[in-house]
Amino acid sequence: MSISRVVPNIASDKLDACRDFYAGLLGFQVTMDLGWILTFASPSNPTAQLSVVREDASAPVVPQLTVEVADVDAVHARAVRRGLAIVHPLTDEPWGVRRFFVKDPNGVVVNVASHRGDAATA
Repeated sequence: MSISRVVPNIASDKLDACRDFYAGLLGFQVTMDLGWILTFASPSNPTAQLSVVREDASAPVVPQLTVEVADVDAVHARAVRRGLAIVHPLTDEPWGVRRFFVKDPNGVVVNVASHRGDAATA
C-alpha cells in the first residue's frame, strides 16, 4: 500500500486565529481554504501538513487525522472485510477526493482518502 501523507486534523471554530498562528507565526502556507477547512503546508517540505476543521462538509464528525493512500477503494474493502467501524461511507467529494472514515482501535476517527483527477477545483 502506498501512503503519500498523514495530516493531523484540529477541530476548531477559530479559523482566522489559526491562520494567523500557523501561517503568520510558524510560516506555513495555506494550501486549501474551503471555508470550513484550512490546510497548511510547510514551504520547504510540502508533505508536512496540518488541517484545521470547523465542521466536516459532508460527514457527521470531524476526523482526527487524514491518511492519503493511492487506492482508497482497496483500503475500504480491507476495512469492511475486517469488520471495522465505518463512520462515513466511501464517498466521492466535490472538492476532489474519494474518502471514507473508519475508527481505529482507540476510537480515533481516521479519514482515509485518495485524490481524484476528475474533480472541479474548489
